[in-house]
Amino acid sequence: MARILIVDDSPSQLMGIRRIVEKLGHEAITAEDGAAGVEVAKRELPDLILMDVVMPNLNGFQATRSLTRDESTKHIPIVLVTTKDQDTDRVWGMRQGARAYLTKPFSEAELAGLIGQMLPG
Repeated sequence: MARILIVDDSPSQLMGIRRIVEKLGHEAITAEDGAAGVEVAKRELPDLILMDVVMPNLNGFQATRSLTRDESTKHIPIVLVTTKDQDTDRVWGMRQGARAYLTKPFSEAELAGLIGQMLPG
């Protein structure tokens, strides 16, 4: 079982992703914006982070950059899960340190497959 941090400012998205994560047998930790996500990631050191992009305070690109440049969290894979579907967004997200990019809406199978790819073992 892995510990997965879900960072999204939409309560319905947060709940939907959490349901999938828990159905896969993982523990879900949540944060409602990028700043809280960075704080929770540093405190909890999850095995994987699923990060929205469009959020108040600190957007997902900024939060990803912060986490991938921090010594204590740079090893944690981050998947950007977002409605931003332009190639330029995808490229920018990967430049910030994300390991994968998933566009909303997505299927449960897509998310489950990506989580499986990102987790060791």
